[in-house]
Amino acid sequence: MKLISLVLMVAFLWSCSQKTSSETKVGILPYADFPEAKTDTIAKIVHEFYGVETIILPNRKHDVSTFTNLKSPRYRADKIIKLQKEELPDSLDYIIGLTEKDISTTKKENGKVKEPAYKYDDWGIMGLAYCPGKSCVVSTFRIQHKNKAVHFSRLKKVTVHEFGHNLGLPHCPDKKCVMTDAVESVATIDHAQLSLCQSCQNKLK
Repeated sequence: MKLISLVLMVAFLWSCSQKTSSETKVGILPYADFPEAKTDTIAKIVHEFYGVETIILPNRKHDVSTFTNLKSPRYRADKIIKLQKEELPDSLDYIIGLTEKDISTTKKENGKVKEPAYKYDDWGIMGLAYCPGKSCVVSTFRIQHKNKAVHFSRLKKVTVHEFGHNLGLPHCPDKKCVMTDAVESVATIDHAQLSLCQSCQNKLK
């Protein structure tokens, strides 16, 4: 009887320590003059898609330590993510950075810079996140489109994709799933749907 009571108590304490998705708080951090309308859109879609609470943070300038001019004026996504994680307040569980500036990272393959190195050592990207992680960043620089609806659709998909990585979702082989690998093409994003395939839904649960 004592053993059963102990097991029940441990189970109760464990369940109380787990956060439900509605209790998870995600900070939305707009950099520089990132448009308010786009910030609001991202806060709404992340809330609706993942069932988490989103909190819009005050606009902030990019830290000078993240700037690079190796090929062109850009900001290193990996450094942005690192700073965001280091400065993550206790009141938040995750943070999503939003910028209109071009961002880049070093693309690797089997632990080494992907060949040709001159191309991938400072590779321009749409977004970056670690899987799993607490921080990610999304840029609108490479997802521009003359059609506003297409542009906003891309922004939503890239953000949902990167935050999905933070939650532990890897790239998905289903080309319609929002977690599919963009394979260096914005067209991949356009063809994907703003939804998770059943396999990714099961992993998230």
